[in-house]
This record gives sequence, structure tokens and C-alpha cells, in this order.
Amino acid sequence: MKVLGILGSHRRDGVTAKLVDAVLQGVDPANKTEIIYLEDYDFKPDTYERKDPVLDELEGKLLESDVWIIAAPTYWRSLAGKMKDFFDCLRQRLVRFDKQGETHPDRFKNKHYLSITDCYTGTFENWVTGVTDQSLRTIDQVMSAAGVIKVNEIVMTNTWGIQELPAAKKSECLKRGQQLSSVQKRDDSTVKRYIQLFFMVAIMALAAMGIQVGLGLFPKTHFWLSYSSFVVIFFALLAGILHFATYVKHRRK
Repeated sequence: MKVLGILGSHRRDGVTAKLVDAVLQGVDPANKTEIIYLEDYDFKPDTYERKDPVLDELEGKLLESDVWIIAAPTYWRSLAGKMKDFFDCLRQRLVRFDKQGETHPDRFKNKHYLSITDCYTGTFENWVTGVTDQSLRTIDQVMSAAGVIKVNEIVMTNTWGIQELPAAKKSECLKRGQQLSSVQKRDDSTVKRYIQLFFMVAIMALAAMGIQVGLGLFPKTHFWLSYSSFVVIFFALLAGILHFATYVKHRRK
């Protein structure tokens, strides 16, 4: 297995780079690792006349890797420009387009990725206002379109003036690196997710109907029969909608 770090920051020795290095240190030595610093690559978008040779090189590295570490800082509540430019230029290669111009997973489907971002904002402020949320959503949106499976994410706050990673954050990175060594080739947790969804529906329905009974808004007679039928029907409808939205709608032969 090969793990590829993709660093999209202005500095090759900054906090973001240190986070990537720490994750790679945690990867089992039996696996191959590599890191590419996007500032070293003068890539341009493909044109109808010719493909960009630098993108050819980068695409080759992506194809030969099983897991990607996508790392870029958050600037102005958004993903750093170099990484965003990389995604934009690689768009025609990350996905397949149908006759209507809709995108579908292609050659990178079922690879895995870990996303990393950091910012100057304090931990509490980031938790409340979601400064890094848009950066992570951008990465997730691109990877989802390409069919790449998310393993985890790392967020570091309070990075102003930081020269070395705090011990707790380095430990987290090492742990995430160890997890990358055992990722599965395919995402086979669909059944597990539907089971989790069923129990979430069952618990919320029981709580809601219990409150209604307590307020006298729901009859106590045949409560469990009504509850069971509601859970099954609601779960079937919700699962069907989710299946259509996340799979059938985007499936093309």
C-alpha cells in the first residue's frame, strides 16, 4: 500500500507540513509513503488542444497511491488557494462527465483520503463559528464526486506563532497514520450505517411518541403496535430517499 501526502500550503515547513509529516510517521513502515508540495508544480488546466504534462505527473502519483493525505491551511474561512487551484485544474481527470455534464466517480473510486486543515483561530471560536468548516467541506465535496472514501480528518487551531506541534496533536496525527495502514480497499460499511440509522429512528420515535403520550396527545392503547409500525415505515421511507439521493441519482451505466 502507498500513502501520498498532498501539501497545499505556502510553506513546506509550516504547521500544515508538520501535521502531514507526523501522520506519515505513524504509517506502518511496511507501506510506502511520499509527499508532494504543490508549490513545486507549475500545473495548468488541460485544454482541448493538449493535456498539461505536469498534471500527467501528478495524476500518475494519485493513481499509484491507495490513500491520500490532503492538507491545506484555512485562509479567510476557506481552503488555501493552491489546493483549490489543484482541485480545479484536476477536475476533468478526477471525475467522468456524462452527456448532460453531470459528474461521476471514475478511476479514483474507492481510494481513501484523510483531510487536514489548520487556522489561527482559537479552538472555542472555531467550534462555535466553524472557521475551518468550509475548507473541509470543499475537500469532502471534491472527494465525494471522485468516489474517494473519507477515513478521518485533523483540525488544528491556535497556530499563530507555533514552531512545533503540541504533544497531544502529534499523538493524534501518529494515531491517524497508524489507522491509514489498515484501511479497506472498498467501503463495505453501508449495512452498518443503515443499522445505525434504524436505531436512531427507533430511539427518536420512542422519545417523541413518549412525550406525546405524556402530554395526552397520543392514545396509550396499541402504543407499541403504533410505535413499531411507525418506526418501520419511517425507516423504509427515509432509507429509500437516502439511497436515491446518494446512489441511484448519481449512478450511470
